[in-house]
This record gives sequence, structure tokens and C-alpha cells, in this order.
Amino acid sequence: MAYNFGLTAHDYTKYRAGFPDEFFDRVFSEGMVTSGVSLLDLGTGTGTLARGFASRGCKVIGVDIAAQLLEQAKDLSIRQGLDVEFRWGKAEETGLPAESFDVVSAGQCWHWFDRPQTAREVKRLLKANGRVLIAHFDWLPLDGNVVDMTEKLIQKFNPSWYDRFGNKNGIYPDWFRDLGEAGFEKIQSFSFDLDVPYTADAWRGRIRASSGVGASLSDEEVGRFDSEFKGLLEGLEQAQVTKEAGAGPMLQIPHRVFVIHARKPKSDS
Repeated sequence: MAYNFGLTAHDYTKYRAGFPDEFFDRVFSEGMVTSGVSLLDLGTGTGTLARGFASRGCKVIGVDIAAQLLEQAKDLSIRQGLDVEFRWGKAEETGLPAESFDVVSAGQCWHWFDRPQTAREVKRLLKANGRVLIAHFDWLPLDGNVVDMTEKLIQKFNPSWYDRFGNKNGIYPDWFRDLGEAGFEKIQSFSFDLDVPYTADAWRGRIRASSGVGASLSDEEVGRFDSEFKGLLEGLEQAQVTKEAGAGPMLQIPHRVFVIHARKPKSDS
């Protein structure tokens, strides 16, 4: 199945939650990234990581193959007053000079790449002792929760997506092999969980912007899915809905942040 996130650019920009502050706090406090470093963000999309790192003092370039998302990324950066360079490029073959970056990041996208080839390209791009940082921020389907209900509806409309991506736990052990076989060292990982609040309408938008719906179904199928999804959300039990001051009813969507990071050897330059 082909996936095209450019088709979801509006919903993607409006509804997909970026990486939380807790992610940035962790990678900066542990020295994985420091202010002032040169950083390349692969598969940047709307620039979630790129803008987050730039706002914390990094010199950032973001690359992606979806022109519509790059336009959104540029617009968001301008609105935030950030100086980020966004350009079209493939993660597997960026065309950028070797040994140009202190850090290469990839957020919510490593699984879309030719992973072994991209790992080799990342190593080429990094300076000696540079760091690669691969991160995911995934919703968690737990038995009977709103994510489980959501995924089962996606399965109805798009079973091939569910077979590949459904019912996951947000941990990616295969990535250790990707980096190890590319010659990286000091490979480590961490994860933590948190709830992300969504209104019902915002959660519908988030799911329309997902690979299983807006990026792969036809416009007609997306419309039918969204209509049925709206009815399911309206029928949720109160146990899955909370009240937040000034925001009204909110869904608390469990998520997991997973990060794997490693260094390019000092002698491998």
C-alpha cells in the first residue's frame, strides 16, 4: 500500500501532537543534544523535531520528500520566529556533505525508510563522535481503551495497515541492529509514557492525519471512516472522558516516547 502524508497536510499540521517538552528536556539534560550544535532532522514532516531543536538553540536543517509538509514546516517556523532550513531530500541519500552534522535526528519516521541504507547515510553525514537520535511518539492501544477502539475501526477500513502497524507497544528493538550493523557504538535507549489530552474533534483530526486513514485511503473512504468514527466517539463511556478547566470534555490518550541513540566512532571519519 502506498502512503502519502502530503494528502493529510492540513490535518497533519493542525492535529498531530508534536513531541512533548519532556522529550526535549530529557535529551538536553542528558547531553544527547546541546544548544549550538548543527543538527539534521530526517523525515522532518511539518518540522516537529526541527522546530523544537531550533527553539532550543540548535542550527537545524530539516529534509523530507513530502513538499506539502515542507511548506507547512516553513510556515510554522516563520510564525514561531525560528530560523530553520527546510529542503526536499531522501533520508537514504540526502545529497548533503559528509561529516557536516553533530547530530542527526529522525522523529516518527524511521520505519518508512530503507533503514540499513539510511543508517549508513547518517553515519556518513555525522562528524566523528557525532550522535544519531531516533525517536517515536506513539499512541498505545490497551484492551478496551479509546485507542484500541480507534485501531479496530481503522482495521475495518484498512486491514493491511492494521496488519503492519496495529496493536503495537511503541518499542522498536530492530533499530538496535540497524545502528549496530552500520558501525555505531554506545547504543542506548529509553522510553516513558504520558497521556495526551484531545477533544473528540481533535482526535478525529489526528486519526484522519494518520497513515492508516488520510495518507492511504481515498477521499470517499476517509469521509465514511470519519463519519462512523464520530458516532463511536459520541458513544464513549464517561470513564474515558475527563473535564479540563476551560476545555470541556477531553479524551486522555496514552502515548509512549521511545528513543534510541548512538555515537559515530571517533576514529571513523
